[in-house]
Amino acid sequence: MERFDVLRTLAQPNDTKLVLLVMDGVGGLPMSPDGLTELEAAHTPNMDRLAKEGSTGLHIPIAAGISPGSGPAHLALFSYDPVRYQVGRGVLEALGIGFDLQPNDVAARGNFCTLDAQGRIVDRRAGRIPTEECVRLTELLQTRTRLDGVEHFVLPVKEHRFVFILRGDGLSDQLTETDPLVTGKPPLPVRPLADTPEAHRTATLVNSWLSQAREALKAEPRANGVNLRGWGRDPRLPQFPDIYRLRAAAIAVYPMYRGVARLVGMTPVDHGASIEEEFAALRTYWDRYDFFFLHVKPTDSRGEDGNFDAKVEVIETVDRLVGEMMSLSPDVVLITGDHCTPAKLRSHSWHPVPFLLWSETALPDAAQAFGERECARGVYTGIPATDLIPLMVGHAGRLSRFGA
Repeated sequence: MERFDVLRTLAQPNDTKLVLLVMDGVGGLPMSPDGLTELEAAHTPNMDRLAKEGSTGLHIPIAAGISPGSGPAHLALFSYDPVRYQVGRGVLEALGIGFDLQPNDVAARGNFCTLDAQGRIVDRRAGRIPTEECVRLTELLQTRTRLDGVEHFVLPVKEHRFVFILRGDGLSDQLTETDPLVTGKPPLPVRPLADTPEAHRTATLVNSWLSQAREALKAEPRANGVNLRGWGRDPRLPQFPDIYRLRAAAIAVYPMYRGVARLVGMTPVDHGASIEEEFAALRTYWDRYDFFFLHVKPTDSRGEDGNFDAKVEVIETVDRLVGEMMSLSPDVVLITGDHCTPAKLRSHSWHPVPFLLWSETALPDAAQAFGERECARGVYTGIPATDLIPLMVGHAGRLSRFGA
């Protein structure tokens, strides 16, 4: 039997409430050899208490030494093998903004970027333009570009991010990406990854669109170029609520994270834009759902900015709200990140990710606080991220015994 088939047979409903709190990119590194990580430096009395009362560990998102993208890292957190279930970032962005993605649609995540006079990238994120500007620019691209034989959609996501979708027969998602991932080089042309008529045709269509897009944007002061990455189709994954018999809600500001939640069958719920408003939504929807995925993005953003102190401040804000969250009397709480984003590296990294698991049935271990080195003393150190949801569900008394 497949793993999810076994879990389906064991899952049983009850009245427990489960919270998966993901501080995106929470793990870090010391800025100096004798220093603390961002999580260790933060004043976190509430999470420290939960770590001391519960169980802790370090999880591996993909495999040792591999730095994960946000999409596969979240799939792993939701218990899906990220190597088996590979999903293009474009699919997650499209679903995240509520686009009705059809089975044959091909989607890519787009980034506006800044090009110099020679066509070289000088800013891969176009200065993180405001979302209002992204809306204007995507409308411009939608009206100023044409492709023969297919429909195309250019839709805003957030800040410099947009989604590009092709709809029609004879398309392929087996395409290369245009972002060279460094500045000082021009965007790359799209090439087919498969030697098929569909892949060659789609590459030709996309390169035509990119040429038209550059022409349409050439007078823009910041967002005068685009990059496309993360090609994919909706893979129609097994559904999380069906596997675990949970009414699952997703609270996430960024569309991509709503997208990955929707992909596995969770229901994105309404909330505001701030961390405080996300936690307020938890209280608003508490009686309607059994499981809550609550995503905090700024920990990752501050890490990518290389701003150690700002990342510490975000963690401390979350800790204060965790204290308020516990007044709801959840039965199981798991706090972690999808990956590490050390401010020292300014990027996602391969390091194991700290987590705490709190419930009345958790086994307290040697950890006395919530931090990388304390969690390394925990009972669950080194487990795959895919094991975390089954651990939560087991601690909630929602899995029956396996075998006689």
